[in-house]
Amino acid sequence: MSIAPTPVIEVTKPWRSFSQLPYAFGGPQLSAQLRTQPADFMVDEILAFGPDGDGEHALLRIRKTSANTEWVARRIASLAGVSIKAIGYAGLKDRHAVTTQWFSVYLSSAPEPRWRLLAEDGIDVLEQHRHRRKLKRGSLAGNQFRIRLREIQGDLDAAAVKLETLAAIGVPNYFGPQRFGRDAANLVRAQALFAGVAPRASRQQRGLWLSAVRSQLFNELLARRVEREDWWKTALIGDRLQLRGSHSHFLVDGIDERIAERLRSGDLSPTGPLFGDGEPLTESEVRALEEGVAADYPDWVAGLKAAGLKQERRALRLDIEDLEFERIGSTDAVLGFTLPAGSYATSVLRELSSWTEPSLG
Repeated sequence: MSIAPTPVIEVTKPWRSFSQLPYAFGGPQLSAQLRTQPADFMVDEILAFGPDGDGEHALLRIRKTSANTEWVARRIASLAGVSIKAIGYAGLKDRHAVTTQWFSVYLSSAPEPRWRLLAEDGIDVLEQHRHRRKLKRGSLAGNQFRIRLREIQGDLDAAAVKLETLAAIGVPNYFGPQRFGRDAANLVRAQALFAGVAPRASRQQRGLWLSAVRSQLFNELLARRVEREDWWKTALIGDRLQLRGSHSHFLVDGIDERIAERLRSGDLSPTGPLFGDGEPLTESEVRALEEGVAADYPDWVAGLKAAGLKQERRALRLDIEDLEFERIGSTDAVLGFTLPAGSYATSVLRELSSWTEPSLG
């Protein structure tokens, strides 16, 4: 018996794909090939804390190639002889890459497994420690990236100037395309979920669909502020400003030189909504702009509220640390930088270069 495809439910206004989002600095100067091999995209997790050194959990730092996070978690659980629920990790990492990542394993009083056996599955254990708590999602300070661009074409002098601008100002903090699934499948399934015609799915799958909708709405709001030039990085009356390295934010009812300087330094950033239930948190023109997005996608906003999600805020500006650009031969280069947790390397890369990549299964 065949399974009927998920029906597509129309929204009031078509959404913009990642490639259609406006640029902050006039578009890329370069074009290149990306991910011709896994080592072209390298990511290292930076934990927000150090290992305790004792406890009932093993804390593992592993390196994986062309493997997704959930598959690795299941291989670790199998070796340790524990349920998948005993495994913790701080974030999902791209399959088509070489990544280092942290996992926790609840062992209680069981002996330490022979972690080196994971090498048979292509998983290298780089560090192992004891820890007192399960590793939770979001327990990262950030991620370090090294991205190789191949067969570069374009104006490298202009690109060098832009790199200085990106390092000084940052980029719009868009959610990356991997958030939405291939061909925006997560958004399509979320629409079906809101319409009551979605196929049966796990709680985790539904969570991915809902997160995709919130991310798309945020991208739309941020795009409208980018289209108003510096609105994505400048505070407006009625904005909520977020403290760097924190989820704390406050309402702006006046902008003096002290606030302006903290914005320039990156200590503060304007924020946009992660839509959900609750009263609007902004005022004045900022509130009107956010309500305009909600009015264009009423079914999405209503669906998020019905799912019990609460309003949150996310920084509109993404600050980049340790930005480097190293030429390799006459056609290639490596772009290196560090980003805070929850942000996307593609939001940085798109301002510098367009790219093509092989079809990835």
